[in-house]
Amino acid sequence: MAASEASDVESSRRDRTKNEATPKRGEAAREKTKRPGFFGRIWLFFKQVIDEMKKVTYPTGSETWTYFTVVVVFVTAIMIFAGLLDFGFGKLSALIFG
Repeated sequence: MAASEASDVESSRRDRTKNEATPKRGEAAREKTKRPGFFGRIWLFFKQVIDEMKKVTYPTGSETWTYFTVVVVFVTAIMIFAGLLDFGFGKLSALIFG
């Protein structure tokens, strides 16, 4: 039993090892693919845009209202905080410089 498990491990290691040296970059076979023309590239771009837009998941109506509410509350809180800092530094400046 243990011998068969060991041979399985050895065979998986043997399968992953390289048989020859890795070729240098200059010696590697380069793929000769024909590049599409100008209009072909434009067509490919729009085709890829449509494919990506099909993958988009849009929020539901209730999620959109939730996000809207969160943004409005956060912006309001930041405005109040910035206003209080401005008011405080204005009073401090008036106190120091008269």
